[in-house]
Amino acid sequence: MEKRIVDHPILGHQEEVQMVQITVDGKPVFARQGEMISAALVANGILINRYTIKRNEPRGVFCGIGQCTDCVMIVDGIPNVRTCVTPVKAGMVIETQHGTGGYKRT
Repeated sequence: MEKRIVDHPILGHQEEVQMVQITVDGKPVFARQGEMISAALVANGILINRYTIKRNEPRGVFCGIGQCTDCVMIVDGIPNVRTCVTPVKAGMVIETQHGTGGYKRT
């Protein structure tokens, strides 16, 4: 079931754009070229982006404008990418982040 809003009451009708394939946790997902990663994930029913360091609690989109870190994921091997402000590109490999995503804090 498509969860993407294509006819918005304020933004109007969304123009047709190229659909591209990305990989999320090893599974193929289709997204609109250039839409934010988090929007593509929500449209495909994926609501968890990461799990917290201390309690391993799930997190998803919170602010949606890149100010918090609840939507961070591992994108093309790079941890802590804010998915709400990072556009989709064909062939991206995205992984749910656990803790720091392998990043060593100093």
